[in-house]
Formats: sequence, structure tokens, C-alpha cells
Amino acid sequence: MKIISFYIQIICVFLLLQTTNNKDVNAQKENFKILEDWVEWSNPENMLQLYLNKQAYNLLDKRTDAITQLKTAQDWQSRQQKVKDILKNIVGPFPVKTPLNPKVTGIIYGEGFRVEKILYESIPGLYVTGCLFIPNRIIGKHPAILNVSGHSAQSFRRDFYQNVILNLVKKGFIVLSIDPIGQGERLQYFNPQEKTSVLFGSPIKSSVEEHSYVTNQCLLTGNSLIKYFIWDGIRGIDYLLSREEVDPERIGLTGLSGGGTQTAFIGAFDERIVAAAPSCYITSYKRLLESVGTQDGEQNLYHGLEMGVDHADLIEVRMPKPTLIVSTTRDFFSIQGTRETFEEVSNAYKIFGKEENIKMSEADYEHGFMQKNNEATYAFFQKELKLPGSATEEKVKIFPENELNVTPTGQLSTSYKGKTVFDFNKSEADSLIKRIEQSRRNSSSHLEIVKQKAIKLSGYMKPKSSINFVFRGSYQRDGYSVKMYALETDEDYVIPLLIAIPDGEGEHPPVIYIHPDGKEEGIAVGGPVEKLVKQGFIVAAPDLLGIGETSSLRDYPGSHGYEAQLIGRSIVGIQTADIINVANFLKGIPNVKADFMQAVAFGELCPALLHAIAFDPIIKGAVFIQAPVSYYNIMQSKLYDYSLSFNWGVAGALTAYDLPDLVACAAPKRLTFVGMSNGQKKPASEELIIDQMAYPRSVYDKSNPGNLNMIRTTGNEIGQLLIDCLMK
Repeated sequence: MKIISFYIQIICVFLLLQTTNNKDVNAQKENFKILEDWVEWSNPENMLQLYLNKQAYNLLDKRTDAITQLKTAQDWQSRQQKVKDILKNIVGPFPVKTPLNPKVTGIIYGEGFRVEKILYESIPGLYVTGCLFIPNRIIGKHPAILNVSGHSAQSFRRDFYQNVILNLVKKGFIVLSIDPIGQGERLQYFNPQEKTSVLFGSPIKSSVEEHSYVTNQCLLTGNSLIKYFIWDGIRGIDYLLSREEVDPERIGLTGLSGGGTQTAFIGAFDERIVAAAPSCYITSYKRLLESVGTQDGEQNLYHGLEMGVDHADLIEVRMPKPTLIVSTTRDFFSIQGTRETFEEVSNAYKIFGKEENIKMSEADYEHGFMQKNNEATYAFFQKELKLPGSATEEKVKIFPENELNVTPTGQLSTSYKGKTVFDFNKSEADSLIKRIEQSRRNSSSHLEIVKQKAIKLSGYMKPKSSINFVFRGSYQRDGYSVKMYALETDEDYVIPLLIAIPDGEGEHPPVIYIHPDGKEEGIAVGGPVEKLVKQGFIVAAPDLLGIGETSSLRDYPGSHGYEAQLIGRSIVGIQTADIINVANFLKGIPNVKADFMQAVAFGELCPALLHAIAFDPIIKGAVFIQAPVSYYNIMQSKLYDYSLSFNWGVAGALTAYDLPDLVACAAPKRLTFVGMSNGQKKPASEELIIDQMAYPRSVYDKSNPGNLNMIRTTGNEIGQLLIDCLMK
């Protein structure tokens, strides 16, 4: 009996363990990370950048092929003219030169020089602040240098910028240092209470973010912010030439970091600049994209790579004028790219017989000034601007930053109430929208033109109708399952996808659920996806490229949106193709009513779905939650609230169409807009919605007026709201 009792106890323990194990299996935690533990997709956070890079490299390879064909000075002169035309086309046209209306707002004195505080208008109402440093006891005309600053909120007032400026002045040069847009006394979004940019709490960050913030509005109109930087510099040269002390035949230009950017671009446009020394900027786009990626707004020409422009071109258009490339080996601007660019440019100068006119100084340092490089810069200008002397760097007395302020309050916005780049962008948008409105009235082919232009400008590439996939498992829930897939696009990346499918037989209408926070937003038990599934829908929730599992770890403003527009594409256009890929995949799943396919998008992903609806017939209807009412309205909002990434925008869109035009292109598909947003991401007023949606409403009125609906507010939670909208 004891033996039997012992075995019974063992059996009971075994059964208990089995029950416990089964409970553990049934209670396992859901993991929807589709790319996890998969070697081929082990770098999802860089998937978007690598995809963009591959296309950029193809464009750069074409440029390299063209450069290798240049054998003579005549070949290079033809290339120079071509690049000049491209740059003018991308950046221009510049404004007509108007009176500078210069003012000297004050004078202070240093050891052996004076500083005149200067104010001029590069465009009527657009004030530029700067300081003109003039050595004492100069006789006749002297060489002058325009100095442009890098990304410092204090601009040229920062101690290490002053060090270079004052050393140049001590060596006899006249130096004009100006504030770039978004820096120094030219903050575009100044908060007088916090005394910094209204965009951010820290003045250290404001210049980078201010540049990108205004860039996004420039891009919507097909412009580049660098246009204003270049023009400010050109007018700065104009001011220097108006001074009797300045020799017009001996003009130099230099700047570090963002100042290196400005030096490269201004030097490429203004032929009066005899000698240019860009510092800590020149590299190559290939090495830049391989490493840190694109930088803030003004550094990225509108469709620049698509047009074949690399860093080297900004120097080569100046040939054979003297140029010094100043670099550091541990800069985030790749020194390998700098060396390769220098080699290309040097070979071109040799063909001109002027190899002595291109030089490079290299110091073992991080991004910034080094005495070795500074002294190379002094020596370069002393030689090329014909002012010989010692190039040794001196110890100089630095001015307190506020002593170099030009305006009474330290900011133009509170002293002179001048214009900002926003004002010019808004005016440009007003002109462009009038052309669109004219096309809407007079062109019977407007919608077809819009569709073709939107495809081109967004960089949309129509995907194949069939798509390969990898099944990654499934979770069973109450009444439905959640299946996991990786869709293998024909564009060298994958789309992580969750599909929630009701249990049982029968066909079900599909819904694509697109959220900026990725496929897992809404998938929780009791969430909106489950509510839709329990109403009989099959719901597909993807991570479009750049969101969810493929979100980038880079938080630099515009990192990928700017690279996309450089190659003539957009994140919107790429994600549009992702949506069509998901729709094509759904069409091939058993028990799917493909003819009833609908989609839902939220917030900044609404433009991608709207493009998809306009471009492809596969999706029959859609619900847009908090969609922007129009790109034009974002242009009208000085403090718009859309992300700096520009992932929501299409560069150049307003040259041909706006979001309401895409709504009209979708007619007579059933579209519902819930809680449309204005440029500040606040609920759009009824008046604004009526105004901006008037054109698509008129198109729908001619086909099926009941299929275009705008719901301003609702008391329903999102799940019930979607059921109400999708089941009509």
C-alpha cells in the first residue's frame, strides 16, 4: 500500500506540473517584435537611412562617372557652367538688389582697432546684424574678410570666434562678421520673456532647430533656406565694397562649421570673393551619409543630390581662385570624405595649371578651431590677399558678448520689428496657392496633372502587385488571432506587419490601420483593433518604413526627411508605397473581401495615406484622424506644430498641388475626416475646413457628395468611432 501511495503522489505531482506548465504556456507574454532575433534584419533602426543611402550612392556614382570624363580645362569650364546653372536653378532666383540702408548703431574700441556695430537690409525689411572690425591707422585700401559663424546661439560673439576675428584684425585685415539667420540677434522665433528661441528652452540648441524649423516651410514651396544665408553674405560683400577703406580686389571669406557651410555656398555664388577658407564642413556626401547623415536645414539643397551636386562642386565652380579647406581628423564631418574631395579638386586645379591655389590644413582635433588651422588660415589670407606678415596666433582680449550687440535689446525682433524668413515663405505660398486655385478653375485636366506631379514630387515608386513575405508566428486571443509577417518589398527593406483575423470561416472586409507610433499602437486587448476585429474586420497594422520597429535612433532634425528630398523623394512617397504593398498583400490572403478594402491613418501619417488613396484604386475608402487640413495652412502658421523630421511633407508640393487636391483626386471614394487639424495641430475651425476643403467638396458634389464627410468633434472613443465610420 505504501508503494502504491508513493506512485500516486508522483503521478499527482506530475499532473500538477503539467497543469502549471500549460498555464504558463497559455499565459505567455505577447511579443510583437517581428524583426527581433533575425540576423538579416538586425539593424532595423538604420533600415530607412540605408535605403535612402543606396539611392544617394547611385546618384553620386553618376556624378563620379561624369567627373572622370573631364580631361581638359575646357571640359572643366563646361562643367563649371553646368554646375553654376544647376545651383542658380535650385537656389534662385535671388531678389533684386535694393538699398542696404546701412546704420552704424554704435562704436567700441579695442587694442589697435575699432568695432562699428552695423545693421543693413539684405532684402527690404530683412535686417542683418554684424560688427565691422577696422584696424587703426590704415592708409589706402585694405583687404577685407567676410566672416560667417557656425551653430552658436551667440554667433560671432562667442569667445573662440572672436579669437580668429581679432587675430585677423591684428594682422591688418578689415573683418565684417554677421549673424546668420536663427542666431545671434536674428532669432526667428524669439521669446522675450525667456530671452531665447520660443521653440526651445535652451539657447544652445536654438540655432539648429530654428534652421530646420524654417527649412520645412521653405521646402514645401520648393526652396532652400541656404538661399537667404547666401544672399545675406552677398549683400555683406556689397556693404564692404561701399566702404572707402576696402580694396574690392582683395576680398576674403571664411567661417567654421555652419560658417563653413555658408563659406562654401557664398563662395560658389559670389565671384568677387578672391580667397575662401571653409572650415570644418567640406567632406563628401557619400562619407556624410555613411556616418552622421544629413545635418540641419540650410545644408541641404532642394533636390541637390538628384541634380548631381556634391561638396566638391562648391569649390570647383570657383576654380582657379584660391581656396583653403580647413579640417580636423576627428570631426563628425568625415575626414576621409574631406581628403577624397581635396584629391578630386586638386586634380582639377592641376588641369587649370593652378595647383598652388588649392590647399588643405588638417589638425588632429574634434569639430572646432585649432591653433594650427587658425595659423594656416591667417597665412592663406596674408598670401592671397597680399598683406604679408607673421601668421603666429596672438593672445587677444575677448569682448564680453553683450558689448558686441548691435540692437538696443539684443534682438532684431524686439528692436526693429523687421521681417523673418517666415514672412517671405508665407508670401511665396500665397503666390503658389493662387496658381493652384487658377488651375482648379480653368483646367479640365487639373486632377490628372495633380496626380502626375504628386507622383513625381513625392518620389513615389509604384510597387509590384505581388509581394514576398516571411511568416513570424501567431498569438491566439479570444475570438481572433494576431499573425505576424515581414513583407519583403522590392526596395531592399521589410515591412513588419500584424494582422488580426476573426476566428471561423467566411470572408471579411480588410482595414489597414496606420499609426505614427507603429503597429502595436491599438493592438492591445480591448483596444481599437480588437473592437474592429470583433465587428468582423480583418485588421492589418504595419510599421511603415521609419516608424515602429524601423524607427531611427537619430534624433537630429530632418535626418531622413532631408536626405529623401535631396534625392528627389520623400518619406511620404516611400510610406505611400508601403501602404500599397500592405494592401496588395492583404488582397492575397484567404477570406479577404479585397473589393471592400479600407484604411485608417492618424496625424502625421495622414498625408501618406492620402497620396495612396489618390494614386492607386486598391483602397476603396479611408478614415483620417486629425489630418492636417492642408500644407498651405501649415505655411500660414508661424509656429506650426508638425515635427522637425519633415517626414510628413513633400518638398515642392505647393508648386503643383496641396492635400485638398489629393482628396479631390480620390473622388468618389468614401473618405471621412475626423477632427482635422490646423498648422498648430489644434482642431481646425469650421471656417478653415470649409475654406480649405471647398475644392474637393465641389468635385464630390458632381459625383457622390455623400462620400466625403468631415466630423469636427465626437464623444465616441476611437474604437467605436472607427466602427461607425467604416461600417457605413
